[in-house]
Amino acid sequence: MVSRRRFLQVGGVAAIAASPLGASGEPETKADATLAPALARLKSRKDEAKPITREERQQRQERARQLMTENELDAILLMEGTSLKYFTGIRWWGGERMFALILPAKGIPFYVCPAFEEGRAREQIANPPDSKDPDVRVWQEDENPYQLIAQGLKERSLSSGKLGMEETVRFVFSDGIGKAAPQVRIVSATRVTARCRMIKSAHELTLMQLANQVTLAAYEAVYRAIKDGMTQRQVEDLVAAAYGQLGFPGEASAEVGEYSAFPHGSATPQIIREGSVIMVDDGCTVEGYQSDITRTFVLGKASDKMKKVFDIVHRAQAAGLAAARPGVECGDVDAAARKVITDAGFGPDYKFFTHRLGHGIGMDGHEWPYLVRGNATKLQANMTFSDEPGIYIRGEFGVRLEDDMHITENGAELFTPQSASPEEPFGK
Repeated sequence: MVSRRRFLQVGGVAAIAASPLGASGEPETKADATLAPALARLKSRKDEAKPITREERQQRQERARQLMTENELDAILLMEGTSLKYFTGIRWWGGERMFALILPAKGIPFYVCPAFEEGRAREQIANPPDSKDPDVRVWQEDENPYQLIAQGLKERSLSSGKLGMEETVRFVFSDGIGKAAPQVRIVSATRVTARCRMIKSAHELTLMQLANQVTLAAYEAVYRAIKDGMTQRQVEDLVAAAYGQLGFPGEASAEVGEYSAFPHGSATPQIIREGSVIMVDDGCTVEGYQSDITRTFVLGKASDKMKKVFDIVHRAQAAGLAAARPGVECGDVDAAARKVITDAGFGPDYKFFTHRLGHGIGMDGHEWPYLVRGNATKLQANMTFSDEPGIYIRGEFGVRLEDDMHITENGAELFTPQSASPEEPFGK
């Protein structure tokens, strides 16, 4: 899934003057006298993040093969993106050139790679489970890579089999394979890739727990550094600097006042004033695993209406959490939170709570499955989701409270505590 994150690239004289960044334009990683005290106190937690091992990826590939057999798929094809990284550890980019792993249900996997990229490819292929004497097939710039895939499938007696295509693979690649191997039936691999990825291991949960703790620490430090007259960009720069202190890449969007009623923000320049509602949203990456947290708070004193809306959203988030447990349908969790908001007078349907309750989260910020009306997928232990109800009053303000949760054997738990109040979002 494509994240809405912008991965800020902060630089230039104006940005340096406006934000707590070093002269290189990168967030400082050590305490710096130019940082606000709340940010300077943050310590790196990078040493706490333990990478996924080759043995874990071997287990993932075996699980994928099991699911291929159950779903009558003969092989799956992975290209650049998080699924390739999930199963192999390979981090690839290549644009219009084909680099692919074909993982059969039975037999030896093979790679198709641009010839001039072979060195980079073999360097990374040394890490996956199949790294001993890997089958790497290279193509020159004037050659057809799809023929190499067709040949590899033929050698494995799969010329008329079912090839599952990972969901983010572009049409041009699927089309090229279809023309080179016309007897191959190209289908979706989502029932394999998503079903593997949506159930997290204990190690994955630990990484996500750390990502969420890091994000909450960054947000709290930034909250304590915000001052009247700051721009939204300065707040976003503060968040980037806080993540730099904590040792992980991350960012956030900040929306102020009436623009907090736009769930994913506005491009309009905004300035914080006393009494402004401020919504900070997004997260960081820890060994490839994401957090996604939103905090909505007020600089100074909140109005009675702000407090009322915050309380309703807080109760809706708690209702979603209470409803989530193994065996419950995804859509029913959305319904539990939505009922609180509707019963409080901010309905019906999507009138004020304008989006689904949540999304799966893991290596992608948004991934399968989704907590949305009509989704009959049943929750299972060790699934992970955002729990993010909101009320958005156009022309005034919006409140969204978002924490990530994981499904346990008997219910669900948030990785981070709920926000306390609009005036003390992290407690006193």
